[in-house]
Amino acid sequence: MIEPMHRRAEAPPTEARLPEDDVSLPAWIYHDPEFFTVEREAVFRSSWQVVCHLNDIPQPGDFHTFDFLGESIVVLRGRDGVVRAFHNVCRHRAARLLDGPKGQCGSRIVCPYHAWTYEHDGRLVGMPQRASYGDLDLSGHGLVPVEHELFCGFVFIRLAPGTPSVAEMMGAYAEEMAAYRIEEMVPLGRVTLRPRSVNWKNVADNYSDGLHITVAHPGLTRLFGRGYGVEARPWVDKMWGHLQERPSAVLSERAYQHFLPPVAHLPPERQRLWTYFKLWPNVAFDIYPDQIDFMQFVPVSPTETMIREIAYVHPDHRPEMRAARYLNWRINRRVSLEDKALIERVQAGMGSSSYTVGPLGQTEVCLRSFARAMRRLIPESRLDRPPPAGWSLRRAAPETPAFAAE
Repeated sequence: MIEPMHRRAEAPPTEARLPEDDVSLPAWIYHDPEFFTVEREAVFRSSWQVVCHLNDIPQPGDFHTFDFLGESIVVLRGRDGVVRAFHNVCRHRAARLLDGPKGQCGSRIVCPYHAWTYEHDGRLVGMPQRASYGDLDLSGHGLVPVEHELFCGFVFIRLAPGTPSVAEMMGAYAEEMAAYRIEEMVPLGRVTLRPRSVNWKNVADNYSDGLHITVAHPGLTRLFGRGYGVEARPWVDKMWGHLQERPSAVLSERAYQHFLPPVAHLPPERQRLWTYFKLWPNVAFDIYPDQIDFMQFVPVSPTETMIREIAYVHPDHRPEMRAARYLNWRINRRVSLEDKALIERVQAGMGSSSYTVGPLGQTEVCLRSFARAMRRLIPESRLDRPPPAGWSLRRAAPETPAFAAE
């Protein structure tokens, strides 16, 4: 039997390990309203968030929207083929411009309230009763841009600077990602939203937790054996497992092992490999030979998270590939239900007066890395109990995340 693989990547070389590295984040920050308010600013405004893939918006006027931290963002392909991101807000009376998760806006963006009209590049080009506004300079009233970055065909946005680029954050794994030719992939279905009654950190912790796989996911254990790898690098956690040759005792798993066909562009070592990446703080990529999913843990409230996800594939009409993708969904639907039960169980326990922090083993490298970063950004997360009410109004500016120095 193959033993679990763990690679340590905790404190930067210039930093000494601290006693707090051996314990988890405290329970109160998983449900405290003040802490949630602070982390929205200290963690999320400068974080990169995935909106869609370039092939979700292939034609001029195609758009995807993304609601985050009370902001509505739209990613749009222009007539010049360039993809841009804007606040989805009219500069006249703040009306939302484009509705729905995705769509086609036509040759221009027209506000449904007063018909202010914008080009795809965000310029204000028309408005009723123009003369009544005097010498208003239209060039100063275009749509407000949002910083964005393209990485492996995905469109990321962020509301404020602070972290490195996505390419820099994922740099250690760029070669691995390139093997999958993700830029050429197309969406399989649509973005789905799954609400969870837990804090977003609970979802993130569980995603990067390698110890629970053999305990709580019997299907994954049948597929991987005990050869599940985990490592934590600056900005990114990686988990992986190779499909065993021994057929699973469960029909859907055994059928997946059987039907999964060779993928011509993948090297031999990736033909039967499942890999998971979590990008700081809440974006994940599930990378399979047959498809790639992104999953996002979008914070809604101290105890509510929206999981946003969609799959992408290379066009492949082979019957065995269609079967493998269906079976992948069957297997991972069960894993998702198992994880839902686990994180709800933990969230309930976080409210117990009996629990403050728990010990972290040396192999829990991803949880250690994440906890160190949170403590560095929000020093109050070093406390076993919440500070007196109003602490968020008195706190100092956050530091740079610990792993940024590596």
